[in-house]
Amino acid sequence: MKPNATNTPLGTQLLLTAIAPLIWGTTYLVTSEWLPAGRPFTAAALRCLPAGLLLLLCFRQWPRRQDWGPLALLSALNIGAFQALLFVAAYRLPGGVAAVLGAIQPLLVMAMAWAMDGRRPRRLALAAGTGGVLSMAALLLAPGAAWDAMGVSAALAGAACMAAGTFLSRHWRIDLPVLPLTGWQLLLGGLMLLPLALWLDPALTQISASEAGAYLYLSLIGTLLSYALWFRGLRLLPPVSVASLGLLSPLCAVLLGWLWLDQGLSPIGALGFLGVLISIALVQRASLSSAAPGTKA
Repeated sequence: MKPNATNTPLGTQLLLTAIAPLIWGTTYLVTSEWLPAGRPFTAAALRCLPAGLLLLLCFRQWPRRQDWGPLALLSALNIGAFQALLFVAAYRLPGGVAAVLGAIQPLLVMAMAWAMDGRRPRRLALAAGTGGVLSMAALLLAPGAAWDAMGVSAALAGAACMAAGTFLSRHWRIDLPVLPLTGWQLLLGGLMLLPLALWLDPALTQISASEAGAYLYLSLIGTLLSYALWFRGLRLLPPVSVASLGLLSPLCAVLLGWLWLDQGLSPIGALGFLGVLISIALVQRASLSSAAPGTKA
C-alpha cells in the first residue's frame, strides 16, 4: 500500500485507527465485571474528565478564538451527547439491538458526505455498509428482541451524533495537534456529562481496588489512548473508512464474551461475524480507492 501524508504506510494507519474500536469493545466486559452497578453517567464522566485533564496538562495548547464553536460542537457529538445517548440505549435495549442500530453509522457518514461535499457514495460502499448492518443483525439480534421506543430513539440519535462527529472532524480543520485536540474534546465532553452523573446517578461513596483499576483502565486506555488514535485516523483517512472501523467494537465485545464469559455463538451468528468483517474490508476498499488518504474526503 502507498504511504500517506505522514509517510506511514496506509495499512499501518488503518491498523492504528482500528485499535480504538477494538479497545472500546472491551468496555462492556470491564463495566459488567468490575465497575459498580447503576452509575452509567458517572462511569462516562470518569472516563473522559481525567483523560482530558491529563492531556491538557501535558500539551498546553489553546484553540484559536474562531475554533471554540466547532470544538464545542464536536465535543458534544463525539463525547458528551454520544456517551449519554449510548448509556440510555444500553439501559433500555438489549445489547444486540443497540449494536445493530449503531451499525448504520457508515451509511450516515456517506449520506453526510453526499449532502455537504457532493461526494456521491460508490455502489460498493453502499452495498458493503448495508451488508454490515444486516450481518450485525444476524450476529446479535435474538428472536423476540425488545424494541423500546425511547431506547431505539436514543440509539439512532447516538449513531447520528457519532456519524456527524466523525464527518465534521474531517470537514472542519481545527488548528490543534491531535493530542491537544483530543484533550479538549474529552474535557469539554466530560464537563457536559458531569451534571448528568451528579443528578441521575447514586453517589459514589467508596470503591474497591478492582473498581479503581477498572476506572483507570477505562480512562487511560479506553478513552485517552483510543480517542487519540481515533481522532488521528480522522485526520488521515476518509470519514467513511474510519466510521466502518467502528463496527469492530461490537465484534470485539462478542469475541470477549465468547472467550471470557462463555457466551454462546450460533452458526448464524458466526456467519454474521464473518459478514461484518467482509463489510468492513469492502468499505475500506471502496472509500480508500475514491479518496487519497490525507486529503479531504
